[in-house]
Amino acid sequence: MKKNGFSLLELMISMFIGVLILGGVIATYISMKVTTRDTMAIGEMQETGRLALSILQRDIEQVGFWGTFYDEGFTEENVESVSNPSNDCFGGLNNGSFPDETPTNFRPVYAEVSDGSNVLDCIASSVKNTDVIQLKLLEGNPVVFNGGVAQGVDKNRFYFISDQERAEFVSGANTINLPTVNSTVWPYSHHVYYLSTETITINNIERDIPTLQRLRLTRTGMYQETVMEGIEDFRLVFGLDTNGDFRVDTYRSTPDMTASNWENDDGILTVQIYLLVRALEPDPGLQLNSRTYTLGFDADRRTHTFSDYYRRTVFSTTIRLNGTMAWRI
Repeated sequence: MKKNGFSLLELMISMFIGVLILGGVIATYISMKVTTRDTMAIGEMQETGRLALSILQRDIEQVGFWGTFYDEGFTEENVESVSNPSNDCFGGLNNGSFPDETPTNFRPVYAEVSDGSNVLDCIASSVKNTDVIQLKLLEGNPVVFNGGVAQGVDKNRFYFISDQERAEFVSGANTINLPTVNSTVWPYSHHVYYLSTETITINNIERDIPTLQRLRLTRTGMYQETVMEGIEDFRLVFGLDTNGDFRVDTYRSTPDMTASNWENDDGILTVQIYLLVRALEPDPGLQLNSRTYTLGFDADRRTHTFSDYYRRTVFSTTIRLNGTMAWRI
């Protein structure tokens, strides 16, 4: 029996249809891959920005809280302190980790703009023209005492004993005793946040990555750690109460803050934070020509323009302080 096969024309039509189907599948795959990559990059930037703001907000909101110490401020009569570490961060007189006898006010919050080199006498390398903030605070829950013995004390950090009208900074390496039954003991922290650049290998390629860094007070001095990768700029604006009505009436960026602003009790009511977040890797399929990013709305706002393959976005938030109690003179 005679059997007929496909004609050349039929084969060509079938191949053509097959090529069209295969091309559609490949195009769909490439589109899905690009969409997935874009979604992941945007998601990573969103997560980076939210986490960085959350960490900064947690610390800033604690500034001004001193447990059960209810006096108006620290003085030589009502506070007992320890010596500042040798590699401490200072922002002027009496602005180390602990109050000293220098006749000027102690500053729980202080900021500068980096010149790219030695900042606060403790940061050798930082991103030029970005902000650096210094925070001193009580964090976590109070220390629990069982049978008069402090539980869970870290020997490598410092603690704050608050007792209504008396306060004391102590080392966790020493025995901590409660002066009265109303005393409370809290973990004490001195944190300094700033931006730096690290060289990191990603997919076998070395890249310079902007990072948010933190110096953290320990018993042996200030310890450096990376907080978040991908933070390219960091800017602060402070909301001030200059007439004593407990409302913000003036906004000042870090360069415009004066010594009296930093030392004015309860004068700093809010802190606005602006972060410029950058993707860790460039996207070869995306070139952003003259893309502008603005940090802030005030006259001193910081503006960046880029023409490269990196995705970026700006994050911001406003944080209210509890009140910054100072060393009174």
